Amino acid sequence: MKALPFQIPKPVSDAIVYQEDTEYVFYDKYHQHEEIQISYIAQGEGTLVVADTINYFNTGDVFVIGSHIPHVFKSVPKSDEKSIMLSIFFTQESFGASFFELEEMKSIKPFFRRAGTGFTVNSNKFRIKELFLKLQSSTKFYRFLILMELLPILSKSKIKALSSFVNKKTYSDQDGRRMRAIMEYTMNNFRNKITLENVAQRAAMTKNAFCKYFKKRTNKTYFQFLNEIRIETASKHLLQDNELSVVEVAELCGFINMSNFNRQFKSIKHMNPSQFKKIK
Repeated sequence: MKALPFQIPKPVSDAIVYQEDTEYVFYDKYHQHEEIQISYIAQGEGTLVVADTINYFNTGDVFVIGSHIPHVFKSVPKSDEKSIMLSIFFTQESFGASFFELEEMKSIKPFFRRAGTGFTVNSNKFRIKELFLKLQSSTKFYRFLILMELLPILSKSKIKALSSFVNKKTYSDQDGRRMRAIMEYTMNNFRNKITLENVAQRAAMTKNAFCKYFKKRTNKTYFQFLNEIRIETASKHLLQDNELSVVEVAELCGFINMSNFNRQFKSIKHMNPSQFKKIK
């Protein structure tokens, strides 16, 4: 399978694709696809990278990822339980080019606007969960009806945008392989020292060319992106791992200088690590 672009496997005549991922590790390749993706995390936790932004997912979370938005779910493997994600995929043309332009569809226009940067849902999650669980045993016709019930709920729910910047360009195969190499290298090595030479080499580019390339596609520098991964990971440890000190968390997440860790943490979280650790 190609990493970028990615083809959602489906019969030619199907307008909607329902998919259940039950794995120790979700598909962890940085990819994009034409279809809008609505996903419910039935079990598991991990990292979700959407375009320029690092997010975390946990059991019960609901995500919407718009058309052609690069993303990767990287679940935390656990020996005793699998991760489970239920997803539904469709495009704005799935039911005809003008279907979502009908007067009757006016109330769900906010959904498509919100999907442009991707979002996670902060309200109505119990009702959304109920609908996703119905999808498992429904016929294709009833899955269509469930989607029509989901869209108004997602249009009115309280949400949090997943990304601040999305490059609408569809990646070529070569571009996709390059971005996949960058993301995989970063996600696998962010706890260690990463130099510009290291990551530019993975992209098969000079340092200057790599810096321009990454900034154009994410609207931020590579080291801004790297620091966000490290700080988001540190935040999770500070909240969940009481036995770890702030210094230990900093070292675990790739910071060798406490002053830099404190500065970067406050820049992103607007408070210092010790204050953040007290939030439960």
